[in-house]
Amino acid sequence: MPKITSINERLVFNSRGDKSIEVDVVSDNQFLGRACAPSGASVGVYEAQSFVDDDPQKTIEVFRGSKKKFIGLESDDLKTIHETLKGKDESVNYSKIGGSMAYALTISCIDSASKSLNLPFYKVLNPKINKIIFPFPLGNILGGGAHAGQGTPDLQEYLVCPVGAKSIFEALEMNSKIHKQLKKNIEKIDPRFTGGKGDEGAWAPNIDNDGAIEILEQTIANCGYDAKKDVRLGIDFASSSLWNPDRNVYEYKRYGKTRDAQDQLDYVDNLIKNYDLIYAEDPVHEEDFEGMSI
Repeated sequence: MPKITSINERLVFNSRGDKSIEVDVVSDNQFLGRACAPSGASVGVYEAQSFVDDDPQKTIEVFRGSKKKFIGLESDDLKTIHETLKGKDESVNYSKIGGSMAYALTISCIDSASKSLNLPFYKVLNPKINKIIFPFPLGNILGGGAHAGQGTPDLQEYLVCPVGAKSIFEALEMNSKIHKQLKKNIEKIDPRFTGGKGDEGAWAPNIDNDGAIEILEQTIANCGYDAKKDVRLGIDFASSSLWNPDRNVYEYKRYGKTRDAQDQLDYVDNLIKNYDLIYAEDPVHEEDFEGMSI
């Protein structure tokens, strides 16, 4: 089995211009695996801590003090790799070694192993898989919340899912077509729109939450698609960023409205039913376990 012969780590900049960590893992002195750790704009309190003391450089220095422990391990043996990681960091959130380091190291190990074993990436993760089905790519095409500025919707992401596509190529083409048409439709209702985008490439217009869904449905129809059969809508509510724990309400500041826990559930339920949403991410805040169970 492939054995890790070298590991190199470095600072890089992610798509937001923030520092992140990239790791190279080489198996058997020739098979290079590489991975860079991503990061989100809105981060939950229970998520892994990305960096040691929120310091990417310190995270790298901490890892360099222990990376010899990983040399000689089999790069496809994720159980042992993770046991070694937890041996250096017994915390529940990777605060001592950094979640970004753990992620980048893990993925680069799989990448290296897949090349060494001449297997697809997914086969290293699960050798029992014999049949694969392509996933439908979610297209983030209209943004608000933490991804965009004032005047945009309170909800963080409005997405399209091309369920009628017969291939990955067709799915990407459908998402791209809708994204382009959406800009034209926004310009029709707001001649002052200058083509502003959020930090993930979604259009960031001056529009309210309900108006955002309506213009998306219209855009899907303009592209010749059926909003129930060809393309389905999804929303990332990022509700924890709306929740005010002191007042026990969700604050839709850009919309000028507050909702208590039950109001939020009713609002989300109505959106799912009225617009046949295929995807509803974080519809309630991260500590509302009762609400999430409904």
